[in-house]
Amino acid sequence: MPNRRVNLILALTTLAGGSITIQFGPAGPPPPFDDHAEMMKQLGVRAIRPGPNPNDQSTFNEATANPYKETMPDLLRMENGTKVEKASQWPRRRKEIVTLFEREVYGRVPKNAPRVTWEVTGVTPGMSGGIPTLTKTLIGHVDNRSYPKVKVDIQASYTVPARTATPVPMMMEFGFGGGFRRPSSAKPWTQQAIERGWGYGTISPNSIQPDNNHLEMGVIGLCNKGKPRKPDDWGALRAWGWGLSRLIDYFEREKGAMVDARKVGIEGVSRYGKAALVAEAFDPRVAVGFIGSSGEGGAKLHRHIFGEAVENLAGGEFYWMAGNFIKYGASDPPKTAADLPVDSHELIALCAPRPCFVSYGLVEKGDAKWVDAHGSFMAGVLAGPAYRLLGKKDFGTPGDYLTDPMPPVNSLIGGELAWRQHDGGHEVTPNWPAFFDWVARYIPAPPLPTNRKPLGTPADVPASRTDDNSLIAHFQLLQKAAKGGIDVYFEGDSITRRWGTSDAAWKPMLENWTANFYGWNAANFGWGADGTQNILWRLKNGELDGVNPKVIVLLAGTNNVGAGQSVDEIVRGIEAIVKTCREKAPMATIVLTGIFPRNDNMSYLPTISAVNARLAKMADGKRVRFLNVNAGLADSAGKLFEGITIDNLHPSPKGYQVWADGLKPIFTEILGPPAMTDHAPPPTGDPSQAPPPGGPPRRVGG
Repeated sequence: MPNRRVNLILALTTLAGGSITIQFGPAGPPPPFDDHAEMMKQLGVRAIRPGPNPNDQSTFNEATANPYKETMPDLLRMENGTKVEKASQWPRRRKEIVTLFEREVYGRVPKNAPRVTWEVTGVTPGMSGGIPTLTKTLIGHVDNRSYPKVKVDIQASYTVPARTATPVPMMMEFGFGGGFRRPSSAKPWTQQAIERGWGYGTISPNSIQPDNNHLEMGVIGLCNKGKPRKPDDWGALRAWGWGLSRLIDYFEREKGAMVDARKVGIEGVSRYGKAALVAEAFDPRVAVGFIGSSGEGGAKLHRHIFGEAVENLAGGEFYWMAGNFIKYGASDPPKTAADLPVDSHELIALCAPRPCFVSYGLVEKGDAKWVDAHGSFMAGVLAGPAYRLLGKKDFGTPGDYLTDPMPPVNSLIGGELAWRQHDGGHEVTPNWPAFFDWVARYIPAPPLPTNRKPLGTPADVPASRTDDNSLIAHFQLLQKAAKGGIDVYFEGDSITRRWGTSDAAWKPMLENWTANFYGWNAANFGWGADGTQNILWRLKNGELDGVNPKVIVLLAGTNNVGAGQSVDEIVRGIEAIVKTCREKAPMATIVLTGIFPRNDNMSYLPTISAVNARLAKMADGKRVRFLNVNAGLADSAGKLFEGITIDNLHPSPKGYQVWADGLKPIFTEILGPPAMTDHAPPPTGDPSQAPPPGGPPRRVGG
């Protein structure tokens, strides 16, 4: 009988003549409600004032645009009247401003905002302007156990230069990969980012909170359990910023991170420009904002009555804002922008002292009067004192928002607070080159490395492999480490890796591995062609973090021998690995295995013997033990025995059995006999064996 989902409703008649309805099975989506009508009712608002008509821009008049200048909030004056004159006073004043924006304009993030668990759904190599890249796709699963009717999965992706040994700054974009960009012959901003040593990424706002009035859905609906908001609950702009903050959480926790979580910026255009400014203002971890044509609800002064106005949002896109914002567009009872306790210059000031780049285009090219570039310039002038208070540079204009002239088109002015009006339309494309030139003053990016061979690095200096396959394998091993359940941790190069890999070519080796180690929870973290410096980099970039094994088996150095490095240098490299293992897994016993003899080049044998003699002296017999099984692999002259190897370098199953016979007594002593079950994560394989482009996405996992 097929398994089917059913909804079963039973009506039970009670003795009192009533009925009880019991419903089994999954419930449907929450019913929609009219948030706007509900909010007007809660606020006692009976009518909204009609806003300006975007199709009749002849009504916009700068001569009459400042009727509320007398009510402009004083950025540097406390609510108790105290003048803010020192940087030490700013945190208190900032807190006051945040409270007002949360209550009256954008809403509060609820205390029950759910946790987000990020899943890596793919790691893909690529190229950007001739520079190798890695792209990581993510889904942020928002915990909906409190209200399963609403499911929220945040969609994001990011791309970094592949061949960098240090984490890079990251410029995220609110949008869908294309945003508001029109066709252009200009170099894509994504390529500009990579060439400047930055990463780039996209986070989808609609996957966090739909851009419509269905507030019973998205993270807002999830937190409210499908019910209407309260007047100070968050709107979509704040929810989108919350989603970015959760992505920064991911960058902060990511093992082997290729993104510097202290250098994450955000860019957006139009409504997403508003969201970008809100995100930077409320989360001090956002390192820089690139605010494109954001208009009302963004950088534009509410009190500058030109273009889109408060009442347009109060009666239209109210769902971007807190419910309380509606009342400032009301005609009954009447309130106007003059009644707002804050204005947008204070939103910009919340970004201080961090860099903030305000961008607009030209009316003639499509950045209509509606978005009010001048009103945003005025807000930037008014925000300047906060930047100066904190020792940073503002626009650098005289400081009178009513009279300061806007600079010529395509002229960048300012310091950490910057302004540039480009010669394009409702987009930021023409401003990307200026942005990257500007941001380099404040947020340095590591230089892109040359393509030198990885073994050119000293043996004891961590060095990332530069090939895409190895970088993807690193992500796989990070995921394996995160799964836990590992008591025995094998580390090394291809000699180690081939013993415990899922690659079909090495199936007999995996069978030998399983026969010897099943029940001891052993996991293999070797990677082919690694020198000691590459192993050291992988260990220092997360592959051993949090694993806490009881035994670490290390076999390393043969590739350094093959690269012609000296005995002293190779020993220093292995010593550095042992030191790192002891730091990251202080309770583990390290089984330091002597480098195996190799017959692909007999001239290597003296170096191998000399290194092994030095390694034996590193052992203390307790936390570090030295294991040399070479007598079972080769004769006294170093010639490998028949059947021990498949290529005069890598062991055959017979050769691996010699190594296993040396390890198993140590494991038994430390761990006891093997158990009947095994909890180690499954083996990983070579990423190059994943489906080709166009096939199923590569998934990162053990």
